[in-house]
Amino acid sequence: MTIHLHRNFEKKFRKLSPKLKERFKERRNLFFEDSNHSLLNNHPLTGDRVGQWSINITGDWRAVYVFGEEEDVIVFIDIDTHSNLYS
Repeated sequence: MTIHLHRNFEKKFRKLSPKLKERFKERRNLFFEDSNHSLLNNHPLTGDRVGQWSINITGDWRAVYVFGEEEDVIVFIDIDTHSNLYS
């Protein structure tokens, strides 16, 4: 599996606290090792986000990804709090 970061994701990521950046990196690595690990709560989204998936970064922070056009490519497209992403 290959993981890419969309430029919009990177823009938001740069503004995060060092602690949140580190937590994302930990969860990204866990995702790479086992995308279905229970800590990630990896699940498909619904509504206007159909085709996107979400993983938990912290209790309130989520990272949203899509499957790339190439096989085994994941593209993280958004990172934010639960309420900001889904309201």
